[in-house]
Amino acid sequence: MLGRMGRESAEHSDRDMRAGDGDRKAVAEQLKSALDEGRLDLHEYDERLQRTYAARTYADLDGLLDDLPGTVPVQHSQIQPAGSPPAPTAVGGPGSAPRDSAPWLGPYAGVVLVCTLIWLVTSIASGELLYFWPVWTMIPLILGFFGRRHGKGR
Repeated sequence: MLGRMGRESAEHSDRDMRAGDGDRKAVAEQLKSALDEGRLDLHEYDERLQRTYAARTYADLDGLLDDLPGTVPVQHSQIQPAGSPPAPTAVGGPGSAPRDSAPWLGPYAGVVLVCTLIWLVTSIASGELLYFWPVWTMIPLILGFFGRRHGKGR
């Protein structure tokens, strides 16, 4: 019985302890997250935030987060840590680049294709062959392709 009373008085004294700026800031950040998630409306968020910054003790902070879902501890999280990336392997012999050595190459080639189509349509619409300006978009593509191929992935 005496041990239980000692624990209750310790819990009671913790609630009466003064809260620090860091404690109030942590509660305010959780309230902001709840607002961003749509769990609180702006009026209720403002009321709770005012009570948070006016809190002097831990007891004053009690109840501000009780009806909001808490954070999940890391050990119970569904997210798994990322493993180390697999070692790159060469597909061909010497001088050939790995298959995924330049993932930007395909999307950038698409940009060059669109620019070339724009040039073609405007040339046809004007009735004469215009200056082939898409060549300037091809230069980085060509340099990147050969640089990756002969630079051994550097």
